[in-house]
Amino acid sequence: MSQSTTRDEGPVVPMDSLTPLTEATAEELIHGICFKTGPPRLLGAELEWLVFDAERPGRPVPQDRLAAAHDAARALPLGSRVTVEPGGQLELSSAPATSLTGCIDGLQSDLAAVREALRPQGLELRGLGQDPRRPLRRMLASPRYEAMETYFDRTGPAGRAMMRASASVQVCVDAGHEEPGPLGHGRRWRLAHLLGAVLVAAFANSPAHEGPYAGWRCARQGVWSDLDTRRSLAPPLEAEPRGAWTRQALDTEVMCVRAPEEGAPWVVPRGLTFRDWVRSGGGHRPPTAADLDYHLTTLFPPVRPRGHLELRMIDAQPGEDGWLVPVAVVHALFDDPEAAETAYRVAKGLADSYGARPAPRNPLWRSAARDALSDPELRSAARTCFRAALSALPRLGAGGQVVDTVGEFTERYVSRGRCPADDRTGPQHPQAPEHGHPQARPSVRPHPRTRPQPAGEEARS
Repeated sequence: MSQSTTRDEGPVVPMDSLTPLTEATAEELIHGICFKTGPPRLLGAELEWLVFDAERPGRPVPQDRLAAAHDAARALPLGSRVTVEPGGQLELSSAPATSLTGCIDGLQSDLAAVREALRPQGLELRGLGQDPRRPLRRMLASPRYEAMETYFDRTGPAGRAMMRASASVQVCVDAGHEEPGPLGHGRRWRLAHLLGAVLVAAFANSPAHEGPYAGWRCARQGVWSDLDTRRSLAPPLEAEPRGAWTRQALDTEVMCVRAPEEGAPWVVPRGLTFRDWVRSGGGHRPPTAADLDYHLTTLFPPVRPRGHLELRMIDAQPGEDGWLVPVAVVHALFDDPEAAETAYRVAKGLADSYGARPAPRNPLWRSAARDALSDPELRSAARTCFRAALSALPRLGAGGQVVDTVGEFTERYVSRGRCPADDRTGPQHPQAPEHGHPQARPSVRPHPRTRPQPAGEEARS
């Protein structure tokens, strides 16, 4: 597992030193790097945060203040990698850790240092899946983001919303053993996609009260679903994982052709898949292995294989330590054999609702994003999985604070059929406190499972 980020710039293309790819070589490269199998032993997390003005949280932070905050965070001697997203979101990516305690302790220490550096500037980090402040602005200007925005603008506003306003907790676990079994990579791949809907529902924290996702608990997932026709989709679940991901990657459109000169604009082709680029060139220079590696960083499925598995479906969480709950729960359900067995039994029961459509556009995932744990099937699955995770955490060496925090989340939300988005029941108020316990248990309304819709209508239903 390597320390990585989703939207990095990538290297400048050294045109004279790279050999053009053949289709067979491209397939072999993807096939060889997507799942690096072996005993699961490493864990990592990437935490994206929105930066707020502590006294005027309803107003966007001016770009000069955001830049000063980013500089202050980058100047710190941290174990985590600090990066900035296009809208000014601050991201901390942990180093791969050999234990849950190592992962969480490192991130907690780094977050404390970053918060302390931002406090004199009157700024604070907040965990929300989608930024409610308007207008949405892109802070970073670079050939990558210019090209990305141009590409996404062709299909609607979702791309800008993703770039400028989204924040998540991404948990990275090892791919697993080559051989079949509870910790085998094929089973973990399937588990990630079925259990992913449960994670969307349990950790939903981006409620929308107007617009195309009005009433959704996880509007961020709606944004990702709407990016384009293929880039954010999972491969077919029933197919062999390596082959399915290889085909998905090669048959997805190229977002951009990078220029050889630093600072030069990048070409944004139309309708050119990477496979097309390899076969015919599409009027552009021949692609190289570096181009393929870069292309893979522009694919945003809910579970991305990067040697390890990157689970990308979880909203940023409220509170100073809310992020550790999904990190701990995912680790327990994937890496503790007993909990993994329970999670897989639960996941198999969700397969019919998952259906033939890819995540996140199938009925199970759309219900998770819209209805969260008010969906009876997802609520039952979440309760079983969180109980299993809580039982597993002491076996994994989790400290008392981690166990208590997961237990409190389970009682406050999962046991009651609620999610963090349910704490924000009115129009979105960014100044509302992130802490505080709900005063009463709200009624849980069962929602009918979303039905598959004709292509072209599903993205905005």
